[in-house]
Amino acid sequence: MATIHITFPDGNKREYPQGTTGLDIARSISERLAADALAVSVNGEVRDLTRPIDSDANVAIHRWDDAQGKHAFWHTSAHLLAQALEAMYPGIKLGIGPAIENGFYYDIDFAGQPFTEADLPKVEAKMLELAREKYAVERTDVSKDEALKTYTAKGDPYKVELISNLTDGTITFYKQGDFTDLCRGPHLPTTAPIKAIKLTSVAGAYWRGDEKNKMLTRIYGISFPQKKLLDEYLVLMEEAKKRDHRKIGKELELFAFSQNVGQGLPLWLPRGAQLRERLEQFLRKVQKQHGYEQVITPHIGQKELYITSGHWAKYGADSFRPVTTPQEGEEFLLKPMNCPHHCEIYRLKPRSYKDLPVRLAEFGTVYRYEQSGELHGLTRVRSFTQDDAHIFCRPDQLKEEFVKVIDIVLYIFKTLKFSEYTAQISLRDPNNTTKYIGTDENWEKAERAIIEAATERGLKTTTELGEAAFYGPKLDFMVKDAIGRKWQLGTIQVDYNLPERFQLEYIGADDKRHRPIMIHRAPFGSMERFVAVLIEHTGGKFPLWLTPDQAVVLPISEKYNDYAKQVVEQLNQADVRAIIDERNEKIGKKIRDNELKRIPYLLIVGEKEQEAGLVAVRQQGEGDKGQMTIADFAQLIKTEVDKLL
Repeated sequence: MATIHITFPDGNKREYPQGTTGLDIARSISERLAADALAVSVNGEVRDLTRPIDSDANVAIHRWDDAQGKHAFWHTSAHLLAQALEAMYPGIKLGIGPAIENGFYYDIDFAGQPFTEADLPKVEAKMLELAREKYAVERTDVSKDEALKTYTAKGDPYKVELISNLTDGTITFYKQGDFTDLCRGPHLPTTAPIKAIKLTSVAGAYWRGDEKNKMLTRIYGISFPQKKLLDEYLVLMEEAKKRDHRKIGKELELFAFSQNVGQGLPLWLPRGAQLRERLEQFLRKVQKQHGYEQVITPHIGQKELYITSGHWAKYGADSFRPVTTPQEGEEFLLKPMNCPHHCEIYRLKPRSYKDLPVRLAEFGTVYRYEQSGELHGLTRVRSFTQDDAHIFCRPDQLKEEFVKVIDIVLYIFKTLKFSEYTAQISLRDPNNTTKYIGTDENWEKAERAIIEAATERGLKTTTELGEAAFYGPKLDFMVKDAIGRKWQLGTIQVDYNLPERFQLEYIGADDKRHRPIMIHRAPFGSMERFVAVLIEHTGGKFPLWLTPDQAVVLPISEKYNDYAKQVVEQLNQADVRAIIDERNEKIGKKIRDNELKRIPYLLIVGEKEQEAGLVAVRQQGEGDKGQMTIADFAQLIKTEVDKLL
């Protein structure tokens, strides 16, 4: 029998018979690994453990701790959900059921049968009953004609529509027990590993995200290989509810939404605007130290600008419709991104190699049309402000500039106490290069520069094929918050293509014309999303330098309101952000109410404090700190802020 060579992630190689499977390979290493294995990567493609491997390959076995393992686990769980629903609700029609970042969902047409969240527990029980049957999950290649006949006979119009758009020779079914679904996979070998299930919510979802289509019922869920993991997850979700940025944002009066203004268009309230402004000032200071020049560009641009950049072809469907003017044929777009505008600024005058790098920065507001069902607080909006900058540099400057941007991102994370993060190297899909613009040579150079820069800074990295921007590869920072959730914050992208499209040039030392390379970077990503993540990371207890109110003065009765006002005035003059609570309430209630507002310091004033010119200091979460003069308290705040920045 022919043999193949398998290379493992650590570089070790072994020989196996041709047609061996991921499960065979896992078993050859240890029975423990075989028991824990959920999926396998073959040359970067995640597959079922039971699929044969017919040629030499790079192979990695995935367990629960790997994102790829969880994906296969949750994908099979989605099929288990559909299997349970078909058994319990005959006549339903199936939409799609993918794995998502945390769990899975399935879109169902219940064909008039009632279904609510009250029905979820009995569906969970049915899923567990089916999982205990330990059904083998079997993959079958089918022709397009056979697939259409199967689902036409079943009367499942959504699957028929999906199959109609697929290419013959690429269609697969997955079967477990008496349930079969159209699917690309990958899946678990059996349903046996699924030991704990929680169906979390029910929502409406238009078929294929189109508001013109029928509204289906989307059922969300999550599953685990151990009940202990589910219990831990449920505790985490309770904590997440307490930290929900929408809830805290309302309590702290940071931002709001108005149906009259429009969905996904946040209104920044005074306290939220102050917080956001301080974040901007913080980054402006860092950028100035690194040689960035601030620019401002319009909120609209001619449609032709985005045709030139390639954004209209790629994202036109996700943009707001063009704005027409009285001039026939003239169309503008609400600005969907800042980079084309910065390209135009660069090309306004001749550039020499001595002028580079040119670093243009802008807190630029952009507009993108998101489906209403996808909007979520500040994390998914239709209007958001990017902390955008574009660096135009020579090839010999590329890696150095990229490393400097990494340093800015790491400084921000350190200052805001995001201590756990990984850097995701997002490369193009080598099997589908038609999705991207630019030459293979430029892509290879750009990808190599990112990998080398990340290595030089010692970043913990993962690599994702197919996650690059359409114009270039990127480095995305995945941050773990205080309760263990991962967020994508900050991105750095290398781009050889926009300089080509906009005919950007500089005169080199050889007196010839050359193309600069462009680096796109946004350390925060967007102000809206960053603030949302920061709220949930801190639970609304912001760092002292950033919080809207650093102290609140609490007079113990109305008699001391005038003194309290004097304290606030002196603190404000000393650059301490202080407010007063003049309500005619007992001091205990004032303390409780203001602690709920997450104000770091509570300053209590009564007869003794007024006579001695003092304040009684109480720190959020730490209790009484004793009495001190107003000047000493102001110095305390200054010292604490200086430590943090």
